[in-house]
This record gives sequence, C-alpha cells and structure tokens, in this order.
Amino acid sequence: MNQLTELYRYIKQLAEADSQVNKVTKRQDLAKETIFPLVNVIIESGGFTNGSTVNFNVELSCFDIRNISKEIQTDDFWGNDNEVDNHNLAIAVLNRLWNKMYRDFEENNITASENPSFELGSFEAPKLLDGARLTFAVEVPNTIINLCQ
Repeated sequence: MNQLTELYRYIKQLAEADSQVNKVTKRQDLAKETIFPLVNVIIESGGFTNGSTVNFNVELSCFDIRNISKEIQTDDFWGNDNEVDNHNLAIAVLNRLWNKMYRDFEENNITASENPSFELGSFEAPKLLDGARLTFAVEVPNTIINLCQ
C-alpha cells in the first residue's frame, strides 16, 4: 500500500517538469530564499471504499511574488502591480498539470473528479503572494500503483 507516496511522487514529477515552476513543495515553503513561482501539493484527507480503492482529496496551489511598481498609479482598475499576471500564471500551470494528470489517470485505472474547481488567492507571508488553488479527488486502486512507468 504505497498509493499516497506514488501520488505525491507523480505530482511532484509533473510539476518539476513545468518550465514555469521553480520549486515544488509538500508543505508551503515561504522562506525568504524560496525562488518563486512554486507549486505546493497537499493531500490531507481521503477515505476507504469497498476495499478495492482508496480515495484522496488533493489540493495543488501555485503562487508567485507580487511585484509592486514604484511608479505613480494611473489606472485604478489594474493598479501598479502584477497580481493579475500572477493569477494567470497560476491558472495556466494548474491547468497544464490537471490536463496531464487526467489523461494519465485514465490510463492507470484511476478515477478523478470530472470538473475540479480552483480559487484565486493572495496572502502575505514573508512576501506578498498571488496565485490559485486547485482541488480535486482521486480514487486509486487498492494495490500498488505505478503512475510513472
């Protein structure tokens, strides 16, 4: 029973292969030296079914640092930062990851949410970050799975 480990490995491998991602974490690493954008993978819950499958609830997030221009703000709608650019980047990264995973899941007898949802977000840690979180559920066979081969 190593479904959780294999799922983490698989998602990490996909995210690291994305040219727009600089770091992949299992718990958000918001240290000052972190090179953004980053993808964070959280699998905190799941469930057992009839013994033949295991369910996992997955959250993938992608965040980048907001850059605020020192120039005088002339547009009240867009402001003087890259918040929308960061959200667009996060949506693009998460969309690529989801599309690849969804195709691979079907080939490996794994069931996934048909229409996962995402939410945009911003928060302050050591840095002001903008991005998006994608949540979905997967149901994996209750045997040793091999997503990477």
